[in-house]
Amino acid sequence: MNKNIKVRYAASPREVKGMDTNELRNEFLISDIFDNNIIKWVYSHYDRYMTGGVSPNSNDIFLDIVDPIKSNFFLERRELGIINVGQKGSVLVDGKKYILDYKEALYVGRGVENVYFNSHDNKNPAKFYLNSTLAHKSYPTKKISREEAEIVEMGSFETANVRTIRKLIVNSIIKTCQLQMGITELKPGSIWNTMPAHYHDRRMEVYFYFEIPENNAVCHFMGKPNETRHIWLQNDQAIISPPWSIHSGSGTCNYTFIWGMAGENLDYGDMDHCKIIDLK
Repeated sequence: MNKNIKVRYAASPREVKGMDTNELRNEFLISDIFDNNIIKWVYSHYDRYMTGGVSPNSNDIFLDIVDPIKSNFFLERRELGIINVGQKGSVLVDGKKYILDYKEALYVGRGVENVYFNSHDNKNPAKFYLNSTLAHKSYPTKKISREEAEIVEMGSFETANVRTIRKLIVNSIIKTCQLQMGITELKPGSIWNTMPAHYHDRRMEVYFYFEIPENNAVCHFMGKPNETRHIWLQNDQAIISPPWSIHSGSGTCNYTFIWGMAGENLDYGDMDHCKIIDLK
């Protein structure tokens, strides 16, 4: 059994209002995701969302069970999304190999018993970023390349938010129970994501920030629209966003992030928008 898991309980807006910087970071920041040959997890009580990662540099790494899910195998009642943010690697799913290059995704459905992670070059390992949610039904395993993604161009240089959104694991591409994942890439000179901000009471999200150059950072904004807070993130770190919270960021340079979400529906456009001038 995998013992490398941390549990985060759900916090209400009333509790978050009184948190200092360290308390906010301990509650929502996931700072240590990748480790050699070890799958690390954070289990959130917001929609039972699990965030993890693994960077194999030796033998195949098995997707083992963790105690909080109380199951016979990891995907007995769950589905899994994988995006590679490292060098080329493979995922073996019940004996079938899927090769993932940089920024390619793999969806693995409920009921799969054996999943193994492998790097093609152990000196330059893959980095598999993992999201998992509860699943009520089994859907087929499917790889999604960058070219197969649903691509949306948004923003303007005047507002410093020109970005490319690649929807990878979404219901317009594949069938899932509730998991959705994609990548947002900001263009050079653009630093703002998800601004104007929004929230959605029907879903929670996790943002994973990467491609942040050394000595740079992203300031992630969260909280109720009239009671915002911020947390600074560095490369390869993630932040849990509750359903009641905005989720927006501004960097000291351009960057990329993976968004993953789960909840009541699969409607990507189900958002409660906030006017910029109403943020406090």
